[in-house]
Amino acid sequence: MRRLGNTRRTVRTARARRAGRTAAATAACAAALAVLTAAPAQAQAHGPEGTRTHGGTWASKDTGTPSVRFRGLAAVDRDTAWVAGSQGTVLRTTDGGTTWRNVSPPGATELQFRDIEAFDARRAVVLAIGEGEASRVYRTDDGGATWTESFRNTDARAFYDCLTFFDRRHGLAMSDPVDGKFRILSTSDGGRSWKVLPNEGMPPALEGEAGFAASGQCLVSAGSRDVWLATGGAARARVLHSADRGLTWTATDAPIPAGDPARGVFALAFRDRAHGLAVGGDYRPDQPSSQAAATTGDAGRSWRPSATPPPGYRSGVAWLPHSRTAALAVGPTGTDLTTDAGRTWRTVDTGSYDTVDCTPDLGCWAAGEQGRVARLER
Repeated sequence: MRRLGNTRRTVRTARARRAGRTAAATAACAAALAVLTAAPAQAQAHGPEGTRTHGGTWASKDTGTPSVRFRGLAAVDRDTAWVAGSQGTVLRTTDGGTTWRNVSPPGATELQFRDIEAFDARRAVVLAIGEGEASRVYRTDDGGATWTESFRNTDARAFYDCLTFFDRRHGLAMSDPVDGKFRILSTSDGGRSWKVLPNEGMPPALEGEAGFAASGQCLVSAGSRDVWLATGGAARARVLHSADRGLTWTATDAPIPAGDPARGVFALAFRDRAHGLAVGGDYRPDQPSSQAAATTGDAGRSWRPSATPPPGYRSGVAWLPHSRTAALAVGPTGTDLTTDAGRTWRTVDTGSYDTVDCTPDLGCWAAGEQGRVARLER
């Protein structure tokens, strides 16, 4: 009986601790939302290399790399984040962006890194995009001190765009269509080795259809088996969904601008296996994007246009943790906030960012052109 009593006390203590952590996280999310909803849209010049912070929303973090564009971002927590970009550049911070360490793989200066997935401060997987052998995957287990090239594309028809992980072992990467279908790579050892999955379960691609390597969010996952793939460039923008880690897929049209190689769905975010957001539009600065966002509540079987979308093209999107209704979308002309699960959006920042990522401790980060990286202040 004493053992049972001790067990019950232990369970009660663990539950109380979890409840305390949840309450603290919820309070932090509420504080961040208060900052965001109070932030004016006017921009204020701030910091080196023309970096900007706006209304207290994003706090710029000087990376010292003004010639690099960071489209790959992996936020671990409020202190630790990885960014990957042009010129084969990978940076890592473990002190909230105060200092950055250049941990780029040696000999990679000709590569374009567009996606990075980090498991913690030491382990990460980064994807280089491009035709043929320009598409590569590297993995580090020591914070970027050393890297191992775990995949190099040898098919001149393939062009890899994005990668995602279900857990620390299982992940996928996607290529633009080969032989009329999107190609999927799979790993079951944390990105140390990869294999091409059979394509029998992949529906045919539309003419001109491809993915956009704009923010590392054209392939995203939720839970242990569900994954979604965003497309554009064809007559219709689509979102493909797999519930078995990429073996079989279904495709659904998305109500986002299409009909041109520069238009489509650029980024996806799912807060669970049912509820998701899609953003995109036309990435050309002189072209309008009148319907740049959509929502789903049924795992992507259907998509509804946002009643009040962002005012222009958006390339990245992320749910705020511990909230069922709040999310951020980013693009070259600003950051937008939704507090009603994507039905309506309003601009809270006018700075240029390409990608955004948030962590359970509300470590929301954004990255983009001219070496820009910022963290959401609460």
